[in-house]
Amino acid sequence: MAVGKNIRTYFDGQWHNGDAPIMRAADHGAWLGSSVFDGARFFDGLAPDLEAHCERVNRSAEALMLTPTVTTEQMVEIVREGLDSYAKGSAVYIRPMYWGIDGDVTAIVPQQDSTGFAICLEEIPMAPETASVTLTTTRFRRPVLESAVVNAKAGCLYPNNARMLKEARSKGFSNALVADALGHVAETATANIFMVRDGEVFTPTPNGTFLAGITRARHIKNLRADGVTVHESVLGFEDFHEADEVFMTGNMNKITPVTALEDTQYQIGPIARRARELYWDWAASAR
Repeated sequence: MAVGKNIRTYFDGQWHNGDAPIMRAADHGAWLGSSVFDGARFFDGLAPDLEAHCERVNRSAEALMLTPTVTTEQMVEIVREGLDSYAKGSAVYIRPMYWGIDGDVTAIVPQQDSTGFAICLEEIPMAPETASVTLTTTRFRRPVLESAVVNAKAGCLYPNNARMLKEARSKGFSNALVADALGHVAETATANIFMVRDGEVFTPTPNGTFLAGITRARHIKNLRADGVTVHESVLGFEDFHEADEVFMTGNMNKITPVTALEDTQYQIGPIARRARELYWDWAASAR
């Protein structure tokens, strides 16, 4: 168990206290990277869109040629059982995951009927409401379906994101605004991206190179219901330099304003603040 972390692990049909070992050296997931996961959040006694996250990890498993072994309904029940041991005010990151155990005769393809499953609950604080990030560009791009399993939330995709973040930090920025294979803006290294111009909201059109997140969809729905025009569009870097506001959305912190894209500076604007307010109001109403 990591020092200072409150972790619980569901594995082999029961909950364990701490960061329990779940994978063996010869497991397909350990040496060939056949692992998928999802991330949901528990905060203020709420677990927004938990069912959607559990459903998505099963779709991710299938995309990585693994057979899901736990239904969405069972997974939600297991997670809620595990969360009962945390205080209502705790902020917990919820990670259900699958990985391949055995390979086929080539060793490369995971055996579909040999799948590991676990859930990790880890107490991780939500970022403060005042948190913000700065962005730069990166030479690394989002892959396409023909070269990577971009239709899954797969662990094997994340070293590319790590390269983006490391490059951004080496340049003095906290995150990277990332292009797809055609050079259009896709997302950041860690989250989906939105911009605001003249009171209207724009976000990149999902084109199969990045996961259009569950939290992203929730913000779009909330903003439209509030009367804000939201466009899913093909966007370039110049569009973001000309924006009035920019913000990221993702499950870890739900919404994070951007205060700079290289030399372009932004204020934390009314749309980002309203989107945050709408999300928390929705989460409370959906308990």
